[in-house]
Amino acid sequence: MTIFPGDDRQVEVSVWGLSDVGQVRSENQDAFLVAELRETPDEEGFLLGPDSPELLEGGEARVQVGPRGLLLLVADGMGGAAGGAVASRLAATVITETLEQRWGRERVQTPAEFTRCLQEAVEEANRRVFERAGHQPELSGMGTTATVAGILDGMVYLAQVGDSRGYLIRNQQMVQITRDQSMVQELVEQGAMTQEEAERSVHRSVLLQALGTEPQVNVAMTYHQLCRDDQLLLCSDGLTGPLADDEIARTVTDADTPATACHELVALANERGGPDNISVVLARVHGSGLTPASPDEEVALRTFESDAL
Repeated sequence: MTIFPGDDRQVEVSVWGLSDVGQVRSENQDAFLVAELRETPDEEGFLLGPDSPELLEGGEARVQVGPRGLLLLVADGMGGAAGGAVASRLAATVITETLEQRWGRERVQTPAEFTRCLQEAVEEANRRVFERAGHQPELSGMGTTATVAGILDGMVYLAQVGDSRGYLIRNQQMVQITRDQSMVQELVEQGAMTQEEAERSVHRSVLLQALGTEPQVNVAMTYHQLCRDDQLLLCSDGLTGPLADDEIARTVTDADTPATACHELVALANERGGPDNISVVLARVHGSGLTPASPDEEVALRTFESDAL
């Protein structure tokens, strides 16, 4: 891991990630990634993924957010044979590389420019996955969700396609800060289905869009001010399907470290049958660059379409 020299606005992150095949699937088609956004391609930076040696050592990864920010990502692939695994891993690679290239070229670094680069990186991943499927018949129909979070200057910016979720845990309260892009979520919002019915529905995994299934994609963009001791959780529906939100929140808040929380969450999902691949990334933020949350401070979903920065 890399530790940057501190300043008066430093933000430190304790972070971990874990992915598991579950109890039913024969292959893990999920992907996750945590990466420092580097200023130059040859610069060394913190990187955590499913094959990272740190995961075998256990413990806890701590990184100070550098001037370019920190990227967190969960992708849930879909498609026959190896298609889903190809789509999720390709998306994770393209998003990271494209964001570093485009953000690195920006002379004026503003929240709006960071968000634009993040959105463009996800759109580029959609294009690359779609083209790859078109060129290889055995990968036809593959796609992936992508929930991507960039931490920069005490803020978190999220880009989402699909139904992998992002949560913010503050004052022991967990709030979903992404919106499932699924058929049942649409029905809930239209009043045609209750949330309880949606969670039991056999159609709950039917997505309205995913990366790579169409030439273009609409990326949902949101942002949030972080407070000291906030926790940011990204996960695939292999976690949120078997476990209720209150169980996830309790596990996260009771765990001593993000690594412990990730292992306990995956174990719980497997105990409930593990019907799908399970991936989770958990980050705890602290440092002098963040202010403590007030006891009654609430988390609000803020979209770039409706709010000004």
